[in-house]
This record gives sequence, C-alpha cells and structure tokens, in this order.
Amino acid sequence: MKTGPYTIAAGCVLLWLSGSPATAGPVSGTIRTVGRPGIVPAPSIVYAEPLGVSPVRQPSRATLRQKNKTFTPRLLGISTGSVVEFPNDDIIFHNVFSLSGPKPFDLGLYRSGESRARTFTEPGTYHVFCNIHPNMSAFIVVVPTPHVSLAGSDGRFVLELPAGRYRLTAMSERADPVSVEIVVEVGATQAPAITLDESRWAATPHKNKFGKDYPPESYKR
Repeated sequence: MKTGPYTIAAGCVLLWLSGSPATAGPVSGTIRTVGRPGIVPAPSIVYAEPLGVSPVRQPSRATLRQKNKTFTPRLLGISTGSVVEFPNDDIIFHNVFSLSGPKPFDLGLYRSGESRARTFTEPGTYHVFCNIHPNMSAFIVVVPTPHVSLAGSDGRFVLELPAGRYRLTAMSERADPVSVEIVVEVGATQAPAITLDESRWAATPHKNKFGKDYPPESYKR
C-alpha cells in the first residue's frame, strides 16, 4: 500500500502509514476535552471499527459494582453480546435501571450480596441509575467491535489492532462521538488527536424508572 498525506474529508482524518499489511501494531493517541472552566472532564472511551470487513464478534463479561452508593466503574465500554454483572456490594438495597439505549432495562430491587446480570445485544449507550438513590449514575457504551478501551485521566489511549483500515471513535457521557479514520500497518501507529466538546453540557436531574421526579427524601437515603 502506498503512503500518502493526511486527507481531510467529511469531518474525518485518514492517516496513511507505510509497512506490511499483515503486521499488527499498537495504536496510540490522545483525546482532548474542551469544557467549561472549573469542571473536570468526564471519562472518555475510544473504539476502532474495521472498514471494508465485518468485525469479529468477541463478547465478554464485565462488572459494574454498587458500593458506597456509587457505581464502579463510572464508564464501561463493551462489545455487543457482552454480559454485565451488577453485584450489590453495599449493605442496603439497590434497583439498577436504564431508560435509554436500544433496549431499556430494569433489574428490580435486590439486597446486599446479590447480583443481577444483563446481556447487551445491540450497540448503543445506556445511562444507568438506581431507582432508590438518585445520586448514583454510570454510563455504558456498547460497540460493534471488540477493539474498545478507556482513555486515561490524561486522555491517552492505546489499542492493539490487526493491520487494516479503521474508523476510530471517541466519546464521553457529556460529548458527542468524534471519529477519525486510520490505517494500521507495520509497527506503532500514532492516531490524530481527537477533541471532544463538553462545553454545552449542563448537569440536570434525571427521572426515576417510572419517568417521574425522585421524591425529596430519596436524596437523604
């Protein structure tokens, strides 16, 4: 494959690098987040979709814990078909639910030491909450590729990719997805910097699983 310059089209950047197309290599890059002064950026995620070929289906198992009235991790990236466990590690009841995504779900009320599981069969994003404790929230991103990773607190990321052309997409809970196109060949590949815009984000109260406001006393539980 011939090398060439950066080509900018339709909001994407196509990165050409020389080398053997049979060789895999790490792809590294940086996600820069623009937001309002004084507000810490939300965690970001990046995933790579192969272009011209169907992605290999590699479902996995992940865990989103409930501890100290907090979901851990706050951001979870998984491939389609993956199963997420939702263990309750608190000494109180929780009720995990989501009204978003292609298939909203409600895991019901369950006690300390119990766990519920959910299989995510379609790509999409899910804002996850607890119906009892309104301050609990998490964000699950389901993508049609096994090549997905969280960026570090400094915005840096690394993906191990087979040789080929990919659409690289970054996003956060507060920013729309931004994509660039890359070609992965021999050795290490440096992806173009990606900028996420969180400047229009504003914190707003979410609804409970019935689509209604939480009662005032729920904020004291």
